[in-house]
Amino acid sequence: MEDVNLQNLKLKRRPSFKWILNLVLLCCFIFIGYYYFVSAPLGSKDIVVHVASKQTLTSVSIDLEKKNIVRNADVFKALVLLFKSGKEISRGDYLFPQGSSAFKVAWMLARSDHNVDPIKITFREGITNTEMANILADKLSVFRKDLFLSDERGKQGYLFPDTYFFFNLTTTDEILDEMSSNFKRRISSLDSDIKKSGHTLDEIITMASIVEREADGKDDAPVIAGILWKRIEKGMMLQADAAPITYKALGLPSEPIANPGIISIKATITPKDSPYLFYIHDKSGMVHYASTYDEHKKNIDKYLR
Repeated sequence: MEDVNLQNLKLKRRPSFKWILNLVLLCCFIFIGYYYFVSAPLGSKDIVVHVASKQTLTSVSIDLEKKNIVRNADVFKALVLLFKSGKEISRGDYLFPQGSSAFKVAWMLARSDHNVDPIKITFREGITNTEMANILADKLSVFRKDLFLSDERGKQGYLFPDTYFFFNLTTTDEILDEMSSNFKRRISSLDSDIKKSGHTLDEIITMASIVEREADGKDDAPVIAGILWKRIEKGMMLQADAAPITYKALGLPSEPIANPGIISIKATITPKDSPYLFYIHDKSGMVHYASTYDEHKKNIDKYLR
């Protein structure tokens, strides 16, 4: 009887197969969780990754897996969705510190924590595309000057001069999209005024690019725009120093000579009616107007000789 009880006691103490299986599965889950979510495939240095403006969460996850920043794209995508609603990822550069776990990377993307500041770039009114390209090439490491100057979206006059914030790895394509879109946004509010002016958008922008270079501030811009439009109506040459071709041919140049700002564009759309037909800039840059050619010659003698 005692032997039977002893055997029963040993059977009770012996771990069941089910309990061992559960323990093994738990260990597997812990290992998988650690491998995919906690352990960091990143090496011994920080890494910067650029998320393009049109990239989806899926494509970003695949890129991160290819770069060995996360171990599995599908698992990482699910992790990001735990931290945020929607699949939109804020574009730009992300600096992931060495040893960053999948949790850390997912949290940074979900919260738009770039860990690196964008570069502030300001383009003055009246800047040319070539001047823009030189500035961008000096500031951004992957900028392609040849693409910038050859792309149809980068047509001179239609890249709005403004202050932009670009990340170091921002692509040329993204830059063109942002700057041309900015132009369209700014000009859209002026559509009805452009139609009333009787001029096409190309004519407005080309004339505005000349006014931008010729006028000295917002007070002179509408007056000079009015003078130049009046010269065209009278069949005169524009004879604007900013566009030498206007001393050789009638009408506007074939394309804008620069990228005008909003003040010059508005002045060109709604110019000021004045009695003047001529103007000069003195040595200090001040503008002097004249209604007749004789008055114009007197201004030249007075202010430029």
